[in-house]
Amino acid sequence: MSTQTMVNMPPICGSEAKISAIVNHNDPVFLPYSNLNLSQINSGFACALHMHQPTIPAGHGGSLISNLQHMYENPGVGDNHNADPFAWCYKRMGEFIPNLVNEGCNPRIMLDYSGNLLWAFEQMNRHDILDNLKTLACDPKYYANVEWLGTMWSHAVASSTPIPDLKLHIQAWQHQFLSMFGEDALRRVKGFSPPEMHMPNHPDTFYEYIKALKECGYRWLLVQEDSVEQMNGHGLHHDQKFIPNRIVAKNSHGETISMIALIKTQGSDTKLVAQMQPYYEAKGRGRQEIGGISVPSCVSQIADGENGGVMMNEFPGGYNPVWHDIKNGGGTVGFNGTEYLELLEAAGVKEEDYPTCQPIGQHKIWAKVGAKVSSKTVEAAIADLQANDHQFHTDGASWTNDLSWVQGYENVLEPMNKLSAMFHQKFDRAVAEDPSVTQRGDYQEALLYNLLVETSCFRYWGQGTWTDYARELYRRGESITK
Repeated sequence: MSTQTMVNMPPICGSEAKISAIVNHNDPVFLPYSNLNLSQINSGFACALHMHQPTIPAGHGGSLISNLQHMYENPGVGDNHNADPFAWCYKRMGEFIPNLVNEGCNPRIMLDYSGNLLWAFEQMNRHDILDNLKTLACDPKYYANVEWLGTMWSHAVASSTPIPDLKLHIQAWQHQFLSMFGEDALRRVKGFSPPEMHMPNHPDTFYEYIKALKECGYRWLLVQEDSVEQMNGHGLHHDQKFIPNRIVAKNSHGETISMIALIKTQGSDTKLVAQMQPYYEAKGRGRQEIGGISVPSCVSQIADGENGGVMMNEFPGGYNPVWHDIKNGGGTVGFNGTEYLELLEAAGVKEEDYPTCQPIGQHKIWAKVGAKVSSKTVEAAIADLQANDHQFHTDGASWTNDLSWVQGYENVLEPMNKLSAMFHQKFDRAVAEDPSVTQRGDYQEALLYNLLVETSCFRYWGQGTWTDYARELYRRGESITK
C-alpha cells in the first residue's frame, strides 16, 4: 500500500523528453528584454536569493509536509515563531519588483527556490505566495528584472549525492517549475545555483555533474571562489573573480567538458546581500578586457533569502533604495547572470576567451596522474594525496567550508547510497527499455523518497531529530523499492 496517496505527489518526473525539448536551445532569453547598454556601463553586480525548506515526515499520521508547515503547527518550538516572517520573505520580491518598476527603477534579482519549497506552497495552499511568484516568473513586464535559477529539487549537495541521482534532482526541479510556471518560464531558466554552493571535486563526480547540467539545458552555474583554482593550482586572480570563467571538468577516462561559471565572492553572505554590499563593491570596480573587448566587471553574490534576522529585517531597507540610487546614474547597474552573459556575447565576447578554472585540488590529482589517465591512476593519486596531504580531500568545498558533508554522517550516507542503489537496480533497465516507466506511480513514489533522503538538511543539522527524519524516509523508500 502506498505511503502517500498519488494525489499528494509532487510533479518530479514523467515529462523528461518534453522538458529536454523545451530547455535545450541556444536562443537569447534576456537580450530581447534587457534595457541595458553595455557601452555605457562601468561595472555591475548580480545578486541571488536562495530559499529552501525541507520536506519531513512530520504531518498528521506521519505524512510528508514542509518544515514551514511544521513551524506553523508547532509555534512554541525553537524559532518556529518565525514561520510568518519566513513566508513573507518567500513572497515579498513579488511586491518589491513591481513597485520599483512602477517607480521608474530598473531592479534585478535572481531567485533560487528548492523544489521542496515550491511544492510546499502548493501543499499549504499558499496562493498568496504562489500568485506573487507567478507574477515574477510569467509576466513579460518583469522578464528583464527577475531571473529564476535552477537547482537540485530537494537541496542535495552534489559531492555526497550518488552520481546517478545528480541528473534526477536537476530534472525533478525542472518538472516542478514547469508544472507551476509553464513552458515559457522554464525555457528562460539557463543558470544553476548549487545547494550550499557545493562543488564536487572528485574528477568523475564533477564531470558527471557538469555533463548533467549541460544535458538539462543549463548554460552557467554559480560557484564559490574558494572552491575553484586556476588550471595551475593557484587561486584565482583578483580581477578574474569579476568576469565569467570557463570551468573545466576532466574525468578519469581523460574526457573533458566545460561550462561558464560566475564567481561568488567570499564573505558573510546574508549580511553582504541584505546590505547590498555587492553594489557598493561594484561601484569601486571598472571595465576589463576579455579577448580584446572592453566589458564591465560584475560582482556576483548569493544569500539565504529568509534565514536570520538580517535577511528578514534589513534586506528591504538595503535592497529597495539602491535602485533609486542607480536611477540617478553613475555607471554601475544591476545585472542578472544570463543577461550579463548575453550582453557580453552580443558585444563579441566568445566563451573560449573566458579565463579557465577547475575544482579546488584537481591540479594536485592531475600532477600525480601525469600522462597515464585511467580510473586506476586517478584513484591511486587520490589515495596517495589523502594519506599524505592533510589539506587535500574530495568532499568538495562550499560556503560552510568548516563542515564536511561526508565525515561523521556515515549513518545517513550509507543508507542514502543503499537506497539509491536499490532504486537504480529496480528501475534503470525498465526506463531504458520504456521511458514511460517514469510516469508510473511506483516509480514516482520511489524517486520521491530517494530524492528526499538526499536532502542536505539531514546532515547539516547533525544528529538527532533530523537524522531520525532521514531514517523514516529511508524506511519508506526501501519498502516501496523492494
